[in-house]
Amino acid sequence: MAISAFDPASPRLRRDPATPSTWIVLWRDEPLEALLLAGLILGLAWAPLWLGGDRPFAWGVNGVWFPGLTVVYEISLLIRERKHPVAAKQILAPLILFAAVVFWISVQMSTVIPPGFAHPIWLIAGDALKTPLNAAISVNPQASALALMRLLTDASVLWLAMQLCRSPRRALILIQAVVAICAAYSLLGIVMMVFAGGALPFSDLAGGGAIRATFVNRNTFATYAGIGLVGAVALILRFYRREAPGDPALKSYRLARLIEATGQSGWTLIGAGLVILVALLGTVSRGGVLAAVLAIFTLLLMTFARSGRRDGQQIDMVIFLAVAVLGGFLLFGDKIVGRISETGLTDASRLAVCAIVIGSINDALFIGFGYGTFADIFPLYRDQSISVWGMWDMAHNTYLETLQGLGIAFGGALILALALLVWRCAWGAVQRHRDATAPIVAASVSLLIGAHAMVDFSLQIEAVALTFMAILGAGVAQSESSRRLASD
Repeated sequence: MAISAFDPASPRLRRDPATPSTWIVLWRDEPLEALLLAGLILGLAWAPLWLGGDRPFAWGVNGVWFPGLTVVYEISLLIRERKHPVAAKQILAPLILFAAVVFWISVQMSTVIPPGFAHPIWLIAGDALKTPLNAAISVNPQASALALMRLLTDASVLWLAMQLCRSPRRALILIQAVVAICAAYSLLGIVMMVFAGGALPFSDLAGGGAIRATFVNRNTFATYAGIGLVGAVALILRFYRREAPGDPALKSYRLARLIEATGQSGWTLIGAGLVILVALLGTVSRGGVLAAVLAIFTLLLMTFARSGRRDGQQIDMVIFLAVAVLGGFLLFGDKIVGRISETGLTDASRLAVCAIVIGSINDALFIGFGYGTFADIFPLYRDQSISVWGMWDMAHNTYLETLQGLGIAFGGALILALALLVWRCAWGAVQRHRDATAPIVAASVSLLIGAHAMVDFSLQIEAVALTFMAILGAGVAQSESSRRLASD
């Protein structure tokens, strides 16, 4: 192979659909899509600001902004007489499952149901008040309605990202934006910890001696930072893969090119990744850090498999990044290592809560207690296996909380709908020959979210959920080749 084929100025190395001038190209080619993508990114940048979006005010803003963008997009398609870039039939099974879940939540909130389906607490409350009450399956229809609004907000982000990111250029811009936003909040968290002990200027929540940026607690921020770190590692791999040749006969030239590329523009990605890594370790969150390690390992494994399929190209970069991440943990991970050594990897209180939730699920196995009603139903089952101090408004296990609220049939349907989308991304990450960054990131982030959801409630924090939905949508959109027709 001729060395001239690897000229640093050649289009093969310099062609990158995510350069700053890309916005000009996007605006010229698809002005409305560029504007909607900017709106989506702006919303994702706002989402973590108000305690990670974990307050009714933030829910209201998000519930208007993201569905509003989706409605504008759908209306624009009708006006322009254009098709969806990704047709509904491409995700037909997850769409049917999600529609069934939405229908069931509406049934749970309804008071027009057979008497035998209503929760007994309504009869007890009516007897105590000496007046009949409109009974429902949900123990708190208002809470179920609010949870449904948040679920639909998440779904609107997934759908909008999936349509906008059918273009590889826009998918890459979205991932870059997520990494930049995560890096900015990570830097803010580090600065706040250094100068204010982690306390927020607009909240009465204390810092607690760990980095949590603007989030309600360090565990949820750890998940958010993990998303950014996964994206940063993927972009770094992609950057060096494009900037340096992979031919073993050109190792000396390649090393020089790697150094040059790092000094020119690669330092921004490396710096962002380092800031996010330091902030992640500063959360001292066992579940968050371990889930991030698992996700990065998965990302490197998928990249290694793809590189190996191309005769060993870029395998050394995968090994280099693995060593770099491990070195970061050794340099800045003394607190998390100390906490794991002192307290172990399990939490007796959370295990006890999970056992209580499992017991409560059996009492409403098929119809559930109402979506989003954990805080209302848990006090009825709370026992002496956990301390009398503190309030548990989350189960610290999103899977169990979903099954408790929706019942095993529809709770399982919601989990399965997400799992099918993740599987589509994982399949695309392995099968695609080009533009596989988005599905690789989506599959790895999904593993991070799924693992941490077993021990915490990060997925129930809107900043995490909305960012995850955006990345998952981009991954689904890019899970198949752009040459294959996926539109209506």
